[in-house]
Amino acid sequence: YDVIFLGYPIWNGQAPRIINTFLESYDFSGKTIVPFCTSGSSGIGSSAENLKGSCSDSAVWYDGTRFGSAVSAEDVAGWIHELDLPIR
Repeated sequence: YDVIFLGYPIWNGQAPRIINTFLESYDFSGKTIVPFCTSGSSGIGSSAENLKGSCSDSAVWYDGTRFGSAVSAEDVAGWIHELDLPIR
């Protein structure tokens, strides 16, 4: 895959440690990573920025977003469309 959507729950502004382990375990060189979190109240905080350090420097990171419990399929589709991803 060229684009990876990286989803995780947010805990006090941070991704669970297992997400760092996942990123450290694979080679994402040249890949585009689009982070998002799910939460009932907390924002994405610095989690996406902190996750970058667990990944190849050549990976392209997009800004992350948070989805709450009331998110709709249309909301997610709109967000993806606005990203203007480099998809062939």
